[in-house]
Amino acid sequence: MAEFGEIDGNVLVAKSLAQFGVQHMFGVVGIPVTSLATRAVSLGIRFIAFHNEQSAGYAASAYGYLTSRPGVFLTVSGPGCVHGLAGLSNAAANTWPTVMISGSCNQSDSGRGDFQELDQIEAVKPFTKFSIKATHISQIPNCVAQVLHHAVSGRPGGCYLDLPSDVLHQNVSQSEAESLLIEAEKNRTKIHTENVTVEASKIEEAVSLLRRADRPLIVFGKGAAYARAEDQLKKLVETTGIPFLPTPMAKGLLPDTHRLAASAARSLAIGKCDVAVVIGARLNWLLHFGEPPKWSKDVKFVLVDVSEEEIELRKPFLGLVGDAKRVLEILNKEIKDDPFCLGSNHPWVEAICNKAKENTLKMEGQLGKDVVPFNFMTPMRIIRDAILELGGSPAPVVVSEGANTMDVGRAVLVQKEPRTRLDAGTWGTMGVGLGYCIAASVAYPDRLVVAVEGDSGFGFSAMEVETLVRYQLPVVVIVFNNGGVYGGDRRRPEEINGPHKEDPAPTSFVPNAGYHTMMEAFGGKGYLVGTPDELKSALSESFSARKPAVINVVIDPYAGAESGRLQHKN
Repeated sequence: MAEFGEIDGNVLVAKSLAQFGVQHMFGVVGIPVTSLATRAVSLGIRFIAFHNEQSAGYAASAYGYLTSRPGVFLTVSGPGCVHGLAGLSNAAANTWPTVMISGSCNQSDSGRGDFQELDQIEAVKPFTKFSIKATHISQIPNCVAQVLHHAVSGRPGGCYLDLPSDVLHQNVSQSEAESLLIEAEKNRTKIHTENVTVEASKIEEAVSLLRRADRPLIVFGKGAAYARAEDQLKKLVETTGIPFLPTPMAKGLLPDTHRLAASAARSLAIGKCDVAVVIGARLNWLLHFGEPPKWSKDVKFVLVDVSEEEIELRKPFLGLVGDAKRVLEILNKEIKDDPFCLGSNHPWVEAICNKAKENTLKMEGQLGKDVVPFNFMTPMRIIRDAILELGGSPAPVVVSEGANTMDVGRAVLVQKEPRTRLDAGTWGTMGVGLGYCIAASVAYPDRLVVAVEGDSGFGFSAMEVETLVRYQLPVVVIVFNNGGVYGGDRRRPEEINGPHKEDPAPTSFVPNAGYHTMMEAFGGKGYLVGTPDELKSALSESFSARKPAVINVVIDPYAGAESGRLQHKN
């Protein structure tokens, strides 16, 4: 029990977080961190309480991406920490700034089988760039400052702070707490993130490569989105006339409708380009590792990345180490001094534009037919049109996960503004949906959030619809309900045998599940739709209301297939 004029570790953690700029925190409370969450709220930090640490971690990681500030989430000890590893690992794979704070057992009881005992520092190692344990209350402010700093420095990523129960219950005087906070603030301001200056000769070489290229391409990823580099990208593209290709979550940095957008001509663009400037994107599976046969064997890569290690790993023709926004500013200045532009009649630009138009017309031909029972195309077109009809700015944030649902949505849904698409990302994480929705609503309170989910993806975090209602967040969740992971029972006859042949297929769910009634159970609005008119009505009403809603869209269980990009993996 704290004496008059004293505070305990819970209060000091909350004070440290507030002083160092944390405005929002996600998590699940319980022993020994409930008081920490309550104290944080009393000091002005908005705490969003979840049902599951995984969703809280996913929310924190997406919040870090959307705001460029560390997303912070709180867990209990032991199993809570283990559940939280999902969020940390997602942050690590996507390189998003995230801090997990977990309570842990009393230090004096470590190794004796204490309640929820776990060596949490060891457990988080594979998923963090920095972790630290506060072993005494006096260390708390400095520990908080360090994890927040490391999360955003260099290549962003996950960090971890361990708070033993005994430390949370230790006390210090108010005056000592203030001194500790002041000292931690001084130490924090002394830490400088190194600003890497790109060699002038490398900038000149990059511009020279682009100038001489017959078929140049600009590729950008969510690293460029995180760096807020959209204005610089627009200037580069429109000054040079070079076609561009965004990775999925970079859609919207330049509008999908831009005349130089190559998304609808992706195979041609990456297969024939001779110089590719890749900005804030890794040459990983999403870009086919930059290797043939998807890419030309002769393509020259100019890789712009904040991490020197990433450039060393990929071994591009030319590497430019630095923040995407800053490097683009330097590139644009170099080009301005000696401008060049391909022009709309350049053979490469014409080829990309013509192919994109051809493929778009083919897609629109498929989308234009109202198919009932629904396939994936018909409802996706209706959703796209309903979002576009909202018009104006800010545009809604679109969250998407699932196999067919995410793949079709990536091609059909239109992004016109930066950081308005969140999906399974670099790690292909299923279950991020509701956490991402909540993060987007908290980070962008003036935007509607629209989730387009497969029924499998929705199932991972479906209980968080209660969280949407509890905080009255403007989120509309659209569930494509086709009764399974890929749809109905698609087993071949020879696969249906053995003693358990009467069981449903491993990919099947209960047919025609009433997902909309889950939302209704908590006081939100639920819709069950199976025709174009029903879907249009539900979208119009829910978008206007800007209240928590679930639209259960019944899809033909035999529509669609495995995720097209990953069929070979299965």
